[in-house]
Amino acid sequence: MKIAKVQDVTAGPVKEKDAKGVRMRILMSDKDGAPNFVMRVFEIEPGGYTLYHTHPWEHEVYVLEGKGIVRQKGKDHPVEKDSFALVVPDEEHQFVNAGDKPFKFICVIPATKPRE
Repeated sequence: MKIAKVQDVTAGPVKEKDAKGVRMRILMSDKDGAPNFVMRVFEIEPGGYTLYHTHPWEHEVYVLEGKGIVRQKGKDHPVEKDSFALVVPDEEHQFVNAGDKPFKFICVIPATKPRE
C-alpha cells in the first residue's frame, strides 16, 4: 500500500519541444506496485500547453483546479474544476491552460501501453 500527499512528489518539467509551461508528478506507477495504471498530476502554467499528439492508449482525466481546454481535432472543449474527460486511443489531443491561474488535472494511463 502507498499513502502520500501530492506535495511529497517532485514535479518535473515535461521536456517535449512542442509543450510549454508543463510540469508532471507521477503519483503511482509500477514502481509503487501498481501493475495496471499510472496516475499523474499535470500542472500547466498560464499560457502553457501540452504537445498536440496522438498515441494508442487512453487518458482518463479529472480537473483539480483552474480552467483549460481539451483540444481534439476540429474542436475545443472548455473544462474547469470537477470536469472530467476520456481521450480514447489514437485520438489527437492537447491540454491548454485557458485561465490566469495554474491548470491542474489528474491523468491516468495504462501501465503497460500498446506498442506505438
